[in-house]
Amino acid sequence: MDSSGVELRQLRCLVAIIDEGGFTDAAAVLGVSQAAVSRTLASLERALGVRLLRRTSRMVTPTATGLRVAAHARRVLGEVDTLVREATSGHTRLRVGYAWAALGRHTLAFQRRWAAERPQTDLQLVRVNSGSAGLAEGACDLAVLRREPTDRRFDSAIVGLERRLCALAADDPLARRRSVRLADLGGRTLLIDRRTGTTTPELWPPDARPATEETHDVDDWLTVIATGRSIGMTAESTTDQYPRPGVVYRPVRDAEPVAVRLVWWRDDPHPATQAVLELLTTLYRAQ
Repeated sequence: MDSSGVELRQLRCLVAIIDEGGFTDAAAVLGVSQAAVSRTLASLERALGVRLLRRTSRMVTPTATGLRVAAHARRVLGEVDTLVREATSGHTRLRVGYAWAALGRHTLAFQRRWAAERPQTDLQLVRVNSGSAGLAEGACDLAVLRREPTDRRFDSAIVGLERRLCALAADDPLARRRSVRLADLGGRTLLIDRRTGTTTPELWPPDARPATEETHDVDDWLTVIATGRSIGMTAESTTDQYPRPGVVYRPVRDAEPVAVRLVWWRDDPHPATQAVLELLTTLYRAQ
């Protein structure tokens, strides 16, 4: 058997013969001659070293091995079709990844303005809790991040700034204040997501840093904070995307704002990158 000699056209030929019940109809479906179908099938059997079909004067039926090979062939061909769609849909589909909170209160405006101004490109927002919000994993074409990417394969640009807020249980004594300071939080336990979050203990002086616990999902983060066991600090967008009974958000007066970045592949940017960059910058400037 020489698996390196197996070609997609051979797999399509086998599937067509089985589906159509014979060489003649398979040839019509494939748009080739019956002789070409016979040659292609014979070359596949030689490459695999097995008999795939039983031929009689009246009908063609797959062998047991032929059925197994055909099942694998269907999966392979399906994956190839998916690959082709993914590779060729770049101009008609745009996937924007984010880890926690998309664009906050600008999310809906972004979706509606994009649909109105560029209806030819379908916009999809994709939540992926990874350091690149799905960009490195191939789950999106552009990503919204709230910290500078360290992967040198990416380029990025700041589209806006968001206030930094503290998330507290509704019955926490600090919840009665209109705002808080970093010093107010130093003795508390801070719930953070090191992969995607914007908050680290380095926001505080070395001698006044809070204890930390880790989480990996915004819903879990909110659930724990609501119990009063921990507090959180997050970008303003989280407050718009995730209002939660039992949790209140208060501005942190002396904390630097969070930069919102659009991130893309340096060597292969999506054709709509500049348009997204301009629209997001406009939305954040208008706030």
